[in-house]
Amino acid sequence: MVTSLNILIIIIGVALVVTVVLQSKGAGLGGMTGSSEGGVYRARRGVEKLIFRITIALSVVFFALVLTMLFIS
Repeated sequence: MVTSLNILIIIIGVALVVTVVLQSKGAGLGGMTGSSEGGVYRARRGVEKLIFRITIALSVVFFALVLTMLFIS
C-alpha cells in the first residue's frame, strides 16, 4: 500500500511539474523584453484553460495523496 502510494505521488508530482512548465511556456521572455500582452490578467481560452484546470486537479490530488501518506505512516 505504501509503495503504491509513493509511486502514485511521484507520477502525480511529475505530471504537476509538466503542467506548470506548460503554463509558464506561454509567458516566456516577453515581459523581460518590454513587450506585453495587455497586462498580467488575461482570459484563458481553449487548451490554456484545459491545462490550467488540469493543474488545479493534479495539485488537489497530490495534496490529498500526501495527506493520506502522512496518516498511513
